[in-house]
Amino acid sequence: MARGAALLAMMATHVLPTYEQDPATSAWLPTWIGLAFSGRAAALFAVLAGVSLTLGSVPAAANRAGLALRAAVIAAVGLTLGLAEVNVAVILVQYALLFWCALPVVRLHRQALGLLAAAWLLGAPIVAYLVRPALLSAVPPLRLGHNPAWGDLASPARLLADLTVTGYYPALQWFGYILVGLWIGRADLGRAANQAWLVVGGLAAAVIAKACAWAFLSPLGGMNVLLGTEQARIWPLRAMLEANLSGVDQTGTWWWLTTAAPHSGTTLDLLHTCGTSAAAIGAFLLLARIGPLVRTGLLAPLAGAGAMTLTLYSAHVWALSLPLADAAHLTREALLAVHLAAALAIGLFVRANGWRGPLEWLAHGASRAGLLSSRAARTRRR
Repeated sequence: MARGAALLAMMATHVLPTYEQDPATSAWLPTWIGLAFSGRAAALFAVLAGVSLTLGSVPAAANRAGLALRAAVIAAVGLTLGLAEVNVAVILVQYALLFWCALPVVRLHRQALGLLAAAWLLGAPIVAYLVRPALLSAVPPLRLGHNPAWGDLASPARLLADLTVTGYYPALQWFGYILVGLWIGRADLGRAANQAWLVVGGLAAAVIAKACAWAFLSPLGGMNVLLGTEQARIWPLRAMLEANLSGVDQTGTWWWLTTAAPHSGTTLDLLHTCGTSAAAIGAFLLLARIGPLVRTGLLAPLAGAGAMTLTLYSAHVWALSLPLADAAHLTREALLAVHLAAALAIGLFVRANGWRGPLEWLAHGASRAGLLSSRAARTRRR
């Protein structure tokens, strides 16, 4: 259910604007979509990726070859979607890279994962801030400016820099979500007390992060410094700090690291979105205790969509590349309603029949092949 919610929220941020210009004052303002879902939806998707590595009959710790092959399938789908002409930042190649980065840590104990996650959330944004200017000042800049596609494999340095630091979903910071997800997944998630603690602790972390950002930017004067930068003359910075900071080059002043803006990749942004993700996971776990509500009730379509997010996400991106909305004279809101209804209906139908989505079937097959090859290798060594 949590994965289905993340998928639907990401669809909303893809179709509806996250900030827009007020026709009366010409000022740029965040929309309710930007305030509610921007940054949080994709972060929940990434945290759940970490949780998923601890679940199943054969967890990733016992099937690292399968995890690597599964990630390869996801990367191939992402590179193919990168060929589509669409105004959406496709996450799949970075998602696959995060799985590959998880290979060395999937066997760590929960305490070690917690310490590593905390250190990563603190240190990775600082490293990114220090490294990013050098990558952007290279000739040509080490940034793609578009979704990764097959042709970008010919420029590996530029592709790697974009995937890790300069792109929309920088893996350097986003790996923290995987670590937090692994840490959450190693808890006893069947206990109601742990589920409640995820909600309470997650909300507390989210509120503290936003409160700290407000203190830095308002009473301590950080906002005035940021509004005096060159970026403030290029972008509607006030609105973007509330809705989506992607595209803004956060260079020239350390005050960039004090924001909690969506997609800023700062420590406070990561802490806030980890908190909202944990709270969402805990809330859905508590809801899942009402079994009929999930199996046959109102939440069954959401669970169905969450069971095949790779297929539905890919179909959603592909559909956005087609001029169907213009041909049918659909408003953005109507287009979103079509995508949401289709995702819920397809997910429910597939789940009710006990099937897998086609891309889930392919990824599962790759994971299964990795498991069988690992077992065969161990048998040969014996």
